[in-house]
Amino acid sequence: MWIRSTMAYRASFVMTTFGNFAATALDFVAILLMFSRVDALGGWSLPEVAFLYGLSGMAFGLADLAIGSMDRLGSRVRDGTLDTLLVRPVPVLAQVAADRFGLRRLGRVVQGALVLGYALASLDIDWTPARVLLMPWMVVSGCGIFCAVFVAGAAFQFVAQDASEVQNAFTYGGTTLLQYPPTVFAQDLVRGVTFVLPLAFVNWLPASYVLGRPLPLELPGWVAFAGPAVAVACCALAGAAWRTGLRAYRSTGS
Repeated sequence: MWIRSTMAYRASFVMTTFGNFAATALDFVAILLMFSRVDALGGWSLPEVAFLYGLSGMAFGLADLAIGSMDRLGSRVRDGTLDTLLVRPVPVLAQVAADRFGLRRLGRVVQGALVLGYALASLDIDWTPARVLLMPWMVVSGCGIFCAVFVAGAAFQFVAQDASEVQNAFTYGGTTLLQYPPTVFAQDLVRGVTFVLPLAFVNWLPASYVLGRPLPLELPGWVAFAGPAVAVACCALAGAAWRTGLRAYRSTGS
């Protein structure tokens, strides 16, 4: 329904999609400005940072496209309109995810893909079968990890109803963090996004393997292939948190 509504105004769709593309492209422009003054950032060259940026942008862009509307759950909890979704014969999670579905978010995915294409064209990578296999795994598992963060953040809004910005700190903030190499951050932060909120499995760990770099925290090489398993575990935990929050929902009381 939302796609049909969007495509009813083609010019508006094109302009908003381009606006989404341009707004996200400014992040990469900032990186280009940094590299106009330095040759490397944390020991990583521009194409290598672009590789991280493209992977993060595509994984997050796909998750944002599929389930980015979850940050509106808090307003539904506050005004009681979530009750409407509870009486329909469709999973509430699917309804919340599809609410005001924004096809314009494709602009972020396309922008990330273009930067990733530039990085792959500029880098001299020794393409072994394992490295080739990691490329689609990174995007799919990264999308799954970000989807889990979206759902877990939405579940938190059952408790703290005005917490969309807390959720955004881990979703939008997380993808911004992953656009830069792990070597520019403190080791405690790298440990946190590896063992606590495993965003490092989106690109830092597998990308280091593909680029022939040592993995952060001196982790063994096989960890780079753990992204799909981590994504499944994160989705399972996020699903459990969602079901717990939904069972605790008691409407507005009015």
